[in-house]
Amino acid sequence: MSEAFPLDETDRALLRALAEDATQSSGALGRRFGLSQPATWRRIKRLEQAGVLAGRRLDLDLKRLGFGVTVFLGIRLATKGRASLEEFERAVSAIPEVQTIEHILGVYDYRLRVAARDLPDFERVLRRRIMTLPGVGSVDANVMLSEERLPGPL
Repeated sequence: MSEAFPLDETDRALLRALAEDATQSSGALGRRFGLSQPATWRRIKRLEQAGVLAGRRLDLDLKRLGFGVTVFLGIRLATKGRASLEEFERAVSAIPEVQTIEHILGVYDYRLRVAARDLPDFERVLRRRIMTLPGVGSVDANVMLSEERLPGPL
């Protein structure tokens, strides 16, 4: 396991601010934290080069895009050899409704986050796409009622 990258309080504050809104300019962040724009830019570049900032992404509002249902699936594979894991991961990655694929330890082998327009749409995805994946043994579903994003550990 690699050693944690050393962060000071300013780095942590910058990371929290960027996690909140990654579109903020280095000038705006600098004014917020009492730094010059070049000093802020250098800190952000240093964090990117160290791999602490692995990228920036947009958070899409799935409901506004017509995807009103999110379901978490626990998947148990019937067979658990290396080839079956890779085959399952390759196949499930091709399903556009699957937002995240997590290989986990415990009762399930995988945890999926699936977006669907509504429950009938989810049922279609489940029956026609997920249940037909190679190696699927059993599936447990949990429909998300609400979601609260909490700040990270910084």
